[in-house]
Amino acid sequence: MSASNVTKDIFAVGILNPAMRIFDVVMKTEYGTSYNSYVVKGAEKTALVETCHLTFFDQYLENIRQVTDPAAIDYIILNHCEPDHSGVLGRLTELCPKAKILVSQAGSLYLKNITNNPSLPISVAKDGEQVDLGGKTLRFISAPFLHWPDSMFTWCPEEKVLFSCDVLGSHYCEPYTFDTNMAYPAKYEEAFKGYYDAIFGPFPSYVQSGLAKIRQLDVQTVCTSHGPVLTRGCRLEWAMEQYDQWSKPHKNERPLIPIFYCSAYGNTRKLAQMIQAGILEQIPDADCQAYDINDYDMGMLQGLLNRSDAFAVGSPTINADAVAPVWNLLSHVDAINNRKRPVLVFGSYGWSGEAVPNLVARLKGLKSAVFEEEFRTIFVPAEEELQKAKECGKRFAASLAK
Repeated sequence: MSASNVTKDIFAVGILNPAMRIFDVVMKTEYGTSYNSYVVKGAEKTALVETCHLTFFDQYLENIRQVTDPAAIDYIILNHCEPDHSGVLGRLTELCPKAKILVSQAGSLYLKNITNNPSLPISVAKDGEQVDLGGKTLRFISAPFLHWPDSMFTWCPEEKVLFSCDVLGSHYCEPYTFDTNMAYPAKYEEAFKGYYDAIFGPFPSYVQSGLAKIRQLDVQTVCTSHGPVLTRGCRLEWAMEQYDQWSKPHKNERPLIPIFYCSAYGNTRKLAQMIQAGILEQIPDADCQAYDINDYDMGMLQGLLNRSDAFAVGSPTINADAVAPVWNLLSHVDAINNRKRPVLVFGSYGWSGEAVPNLVARLKGLKSAVFEEEFRTIFVPAEEELQKAKECGKRFAASLAK
């Protein structure tokens, strides 16, 4: 991707990475991603907003050189310091001898450890402060936890352009700068939702705060850090509305208490069914379904768990541990919003039974409210044990009303 104009004096100089399929270890990126970066030229000074992943330094540098000499850059602004935003900074600053690095207060602390260079010319960009490029102003707007504590927006009022950091972005890669040229809108919408769920889902109140700050501006164009540039009259209003709907406080119409399990020989399944029967006997109107994890889309199950009022999870013991699909499910628990969420852990085992206590330890580490520690049976549960499982489900459901 070569450099391209966003406006007459703002240029997109970022990098496309269509081959990426996993981002930050856990995020699937079926449609690739982009590392967006922008040059803003004023009559007197030049700023670079965001940088790029280190892997693409040579091409990134060539893109910058298409619009300015790196030595002419006066400011490097990092709205967020994660390595996909700051990876090239160490090498780039060698070519930008007069550039001052502007970051939030939290970013100033993170950046020194990310780059291992305590001598970087870092200045803190406080909320509401601005720099004058000569006919172009860049104002900094604090946006913490969108999605790191260091996150901020940068606003250019003369161009009505907001550099939004990760907000309203997507891991989606087409060879176009703007949303107006999108070839596969349905795939973009899928990527946009997945990106929100993974990155901003844990921070709904901060999303609402960020949206309120954006609405106070007369934004025509949003220059995201990943995915297409969004424009008023095309995707910008739609994207804002989606964020608003997804981040509003949500209350389930009926108590949502899903039961997730894997079962090697059907024994853990029997426990799941009896626990379900006990929950429904205690709370007849509960939305309580039992899900064999191997039979459902993992993304759907993870979303269900994170929306739940309480949940149960069961596993057999294989190789002295819970089975991989259960761990996969729990690896995507929204650790912030699931704190104190009630959970019941159960399972059948043969030799040693480590699965249930291992799951309990994990869930306690996530600050979940684990109910009665565990419910386990050895091999095939007898009728008496099945009734105990049902009573356990009833007690679990009754505890939710306390």
